[in-house]
Amino acid sequence: MSETLGAALDRAARTLEASPRVALACHVNPDPDALGSMLGLAGFLSARGKEVVCSWGNQPLTLPRWLSELDGAGHLVEPKDFPASPEVMVALDTASPDRLGLLQASAERARQMIVIDHHRTNPGFGSIAVLDPAASSTAELVFRLVERMGGELPDGAAACLYAGVVADTGRFQYEATTPETLRVAAELRRRRFDHARIGQALFEEGSIPSLRVLGMALDRLVHVAEADLVWTYVTLPDLARVSADVAELDDLIDVIRMAREADVACVIKQQGDGRFRVSLRSRGRTDVGAVALGFGGGGHRLAAGYTSNTGVEDTALALVDVLCRQRTGPHG
Repeated sequence: MSETLGAALDRAARTLEASPRVALACHVNPDPDALGSMLGLAGFLSARGKEVVCSWGNQPLTLPRWLSELDGAGHLVEPKDFPASPEVMVALDTASPDRLGLLQASAERARQMIVIDHHRTNPGFGSIAVLDPAASSTAELVFRLVERMGGELPDGAAACLYAGVVADTGRFQYEATTPETLRVAAELRRRRFDHARIGQALFEEGSIPSLRVLGMALDRLVHVAEADLVWTYVTLPDLARVSADVAELDDLIDVIRMAREADVACVIKQQGDGRFRVSLRSRGRTDVGAVALGFGGGGHRLAAGYTSNTGVEDTALALVDVLCRQRTGPHG
């Protein structure tokens, strides 16, 4: 029988309490929940006298612009400087081992591997799996772990966790927002930090080049009625034309998903290695997590993604085919 969430939290708390050194990692190309949960836990452990180190599996690390609003960057190291065989390692917001990128080898050699995650596609890797698909965010789970361990949560660490909760709930709009989520947010807000500035940095700041790329993406928007889909794309030449950075396009999907004419929204973004990152959102009728899983990705019921090795057109056609077959199937 699998371990209960409470038992897993207790084991994780005991393991972290007993360890003088902890290595923390999150998934490649981290979002605010991944980084916020990692740096928030690192700040809490550091305040308890632990030696902590943090990283993610992109080489070199490219720090998101909003990270400057959060504490904890001093714990970050390049993947090459991450412990090769950590005594205790924590993977946060990481749905599968391959999402650790260059740090997967460290995870395989870790003596104790704690996984804290809220993706329902997580297979439960590691020696201690703290998994709750009903949680709004990994940051929410980290706060529950902090409560288990007891002691003071520094203001800066609380700000990191708050950023993770706010971002993964879409400012408390998404269906995963529960009374427990709001309790956690309220407890975090008891600490002293500028929550309004964090919200502004996460949701209300973009460069002029990124706005120009948004204009291109909106101009080429495609509505496929039979697939209940609206989609667009951005290529590396698009970014080069206006000197934009692909890291600034994380919020593009949130603009595309506003189209009420389709249930599923999709943004296909070319990455630096030439492959395409496919971001999916659903307004409620389609389980895009299952769709992404079929393409080797994962995520949640209403928000998911995967990576495609084919071009824009073939990537879009494959997605359209899957969505159309779902709609015309025995339960369509």
